[in-house]
Amino acid sequence: MWKEFKTFIFRGNVMDLAIGVIIATSFAAIVNSLVKDVIMPCIGALTSGIDFTALKVVLKPAVLDAAGEIAKPEVAIGYGIFINTVITFLIVALVIFIVVKVINKNREMMDAKLKKTKAEEPAPEIPADVALLTEIRDLLRNSK
Repeated sequence: MWKEFKTFIFRGNVMDLAIGVIIATSFAAIVNSLVKDVIMPCIGALTSGIDFTALKVVLKPAVLDAAGEIAKPEVAIGYGIFINTVITFLIVALVIFIVVKVINKNREMMDAKLKKTKAEEPAPEIPADVALLTEIRDLLRNSK
């Protein structure tokens, strides 16, 4: 069982998947920081300093006790956080689109280069006996 487990873990696909998950997690942190620390402050500056994370619609205000402590928290719809999440999604989608577009363009260039290389290669010489057998096969096929 240990041997099978070891074979499974060290199989190329599993390792590639693990590396992909680690890179994706790091990438998500970078994009979240880009949105939170770079883009949203710019949008806030354009919208007269509005902090999107603070935007909400309060359905029920918080209830305070006699000491001024919160007895019941407010019930609110935090649409500003939703706006941040949508912007994060759009940025991630844009970056992934650009990366996939670059990869596809590189693949097309490599395929074209490979086709050109194959086209430039001389056709393999057919041995005389194979050519004769091919000719006989074609004659028999056409005689039917």
